[in-house]
Amino acid sequence: MGGKPLTSLALVCFPEKADLEILERILAGGLSKMIEAGCTVIGGHSIRDEETKFGYAVTGLIHPKKVLTNAGAKPGDALVFTKTLGTGVISTAIKKGTAQQSWIDSAIQSMTTLNRQAAEIIEQGKFRVHSMTDVTRLWLDRARSRNGAGQQCRTAILLERYSDSARRSGVHSRRPHSRRPYQQPRLCRMRGRLRSGNQPRTEGLLFDPQTAGGLLISVAEDDCDKLVLEMQNAGIPARQIGNVTESRKPLIRIY
Repeated sequence: MGGKPLTSLALVCFPEKADLEILERILAGGLSKMIEAGCTVIGGHSIRDEETKFGYAVTGLIHPKKVLTNAGAKPGDALVFTKTLGTGVISTAIKKGTAQQSWIDSAIQSMTTLNRQAAEIIEQGKFRVHSMTDVTRLWLDRARSRNGAGQQCRTAILLERYSDSARRSGVHSRRPHSRRPYQQPRLCRMRGRLRSGNQPRTEGLLFDPQTAGGLLISVAEDDCDKLVLEMQNAGIPARQIGNVTESRKPLIRIY
């Protein structure tokens, strides 16, 4: 949203009889990313729980007139995404024992890469960015936005590259319920198929829940190429994945 993180509190739930070395590694990994983000961990809370949970409550600063939300996309904008998809699919492949090491390495690299650098490019104000959100859960849900007038925008999504683990092994993230709302004719939310001679299973990537996903950016079409080029020159795998149009049915069309 354009904010700068300052301080955080760690929140952890951990089983009483679990290996404390695991907890130590979790805390150390989180701290390393907080240091990288320039955010100071000033304390936290922990409780015993049968299920491990970990996260942070973060406090930061932002100018109230410079807040970027997921509700400002305008018809005619280009949609830019700063990471690749597939962490949910690869995580499922790991659990099934079918993941290749190269997939695991790429997923870990993606999930441990902060969005800080991409956000800082946006915060420079050189590009007319109208809306931005991080994709850290269901991908397709984040692609639904409202423009300034409150009208629902249709989003066209083009996936030029997709996860090898889905394309080559047919592994899906196990979220069948996540796609049902988009497949109901009454809602007419999505229509179409992926391009590039794909198998139907790759369509599941549109519903793949991302962990530490990239930024989905709605930017003026004239600024899109310059924004993507600057990000790519900085080592960010950004690319245009679609456009925002006037509200119509279906709300989301796949090309």
